[in-house]
Amino acid sequence: MPVLLTENRNGALWVTFNRPDAYNSFSPEMICQLMDMWQLAREDDSVRVVVLTGAGDRAFSSGADLKLTVPLVTGARQPETEFDRRLLDTPDWTSQILQRNCSFHKPVIAAVNGTAIAGGFEALMATDIRIASSNAVFGVSEVKIGIMAYGGTVARLPKQIPWCEAMEILLTGEPISAERAKDMGLINRVVDPENLYGEVDKLVELLRKNAPLSLQAIKRTALMTAGMNLDQSFALESKEGEKLLRTEDAKEGPRAFAEDRQPTFRGL
Repeated sequence: MPVLLTENRNGALWVTFNRPDAYNSFSPEMICQLMDMWQLAREDDSVRVVVLTGAGDRAFSSGADLKLTVPLVTGARQPETEFDRRLLDTPDWTSQILQRNCSFHKPVIAAVNGTAIAGGFEALMATDIRIASSNAVFGVSEVKIGIMAYGGTVARLPKQIPWCEAMEILLTGEPISAERAKDMGLINRVVDPENLYGEVDKLVELLRKNAPLSLQAIKRTALMTAGMNLDQSFALESKEGEKLLRTEDAKEGPRAFAEDRQPTFRGL
């Protein structure tokens, strides 16, 4: 059975962590397939948005598999498969699967259907819009076993929510509920479990109607200006905005408005 399911639904690439019996933890095989998936999604112009979720109703993801992946990278287990060897031969695999290089500029939605802890929480941190089931639980428990979350969360979390909230999550290692995650701004909405994917479908449709080059330029600008001063940020924002004005989609949008119809954006 595939450990990572991918399906392009009319421009939305749905990616499902598919190890429900192991709380959708990241095995070496899944990690290798995730690296390939991000590369494919980056290069495939038909993909306008990515949706991440987990199989079943218990877990989004519990992060790196403590029986397979962690012992492998610590040297406690020797490589046995091609996926084991590829992982060890890819020093930046963490950055690749958790988008730490900030090079993926298409929108990413998280449909959080259950537990999102440790590396699963770190995967969440790399998404742009987050919808959670009411039974979802969030946390980074690494501090409890003598390590730290270093897939981007220690750097990202204090920038995404208030400092004191971020520090409580990181330093205590205690999980939080979906409602509390929403209250602190970690996720966008909490819905009943049976409504999760319907809510995500509505959001996907809104994004699909928008110009793909505009979506990418907005995300790219937001990522790149995060560490800049205002003058630098304004300059980059203007540069990206002016580039969009020269696209065919920038002509199509106003034309469709004037003709009282939906625009047909082609990413050109």
